[in-house]
Amino acid sequence: MATSPTLLPSFDPRRVPVTGVDDHLPAVPLDRLTPAALRHRFEAPPPWQPEVRQEPLFVDRAPVDAAVLVPLVLRAGGLSVLLTERALGLSSHSGQVAFPGGKVEAGDGDVVHAALRETREEVGLADRFIDVLGQLPVYATGSQFLVTPVVALVREGFVLHPNADEVAHAFEVPLAFLMNPAHHRRHRLEWAGGVREWFSMPYREPAHAVPGSGESAPVTEHFIWGATAGMLRNFYRFLLA
Repeated sequence: MATSPTLLPSFDPRRVPVTGVDDHLPAVPLDRLTPAALRHRFEAPPPWQPEVRQEPLFVDRAPVDAAVLVPLVLRAGGLSVLLTERALGLSSHSGQVAFPGGKVEAGDGDVVHAALRETREEVGLADRFIDVLGQLPVYATGSQFLVTPVVALVREGFVLHPNADEVAHAFEVPLAFLMNPAHHRRHRLEWAGGVREWFSMPYREPAHAVPGSGESAPVTEHFIWGATAGMLRNFYRFLLA
């Protein structure tokens, strides 16, 4: 007889000890992080295996199909990844760093449409700026979401309009930073006889001047972890293969 998973206790992932840093692994070469190289990689993918497919379950419910957009913004200094910080009032994963995305609804034609719709609703990024490259394998979260990451290039010129009910903040992280495992940290948490392990990729935004004030904005650290970090780790494996 199947047993129900034990509910995961409330905890601050920043306070869970780091068990290792993967600085012994190679970074993805910069020549693979160009729009042309990424397009070719998705058109003719090499043999590879995702590193993280299934998190330990901590809720007992039917699986829910979901999709996220992995938006790679074309900037002068190289591609960057657009991420969001979820609003604190959300019922699940509040305050966490995430890709824009959510559940696949009945009216969505497929996971691509779902990812694009959710991105429009969450941050106001219009479809005309987005060029979908392909998909990564489904990532099963501990909360029973079966998430398909949809990877896309995003042209400059867009203006974001975050939905305050869902998104507290939107920001970008250089793709090269995230594709360097020297920034991939491992964590381990034991509870009720079970174990949960995950990656984190903390990113500190560079200081920048506040317009009109003559002062610099405080440095902000974004704690990328859990499912978002797991999908980025799979993206790393895909690009390094």
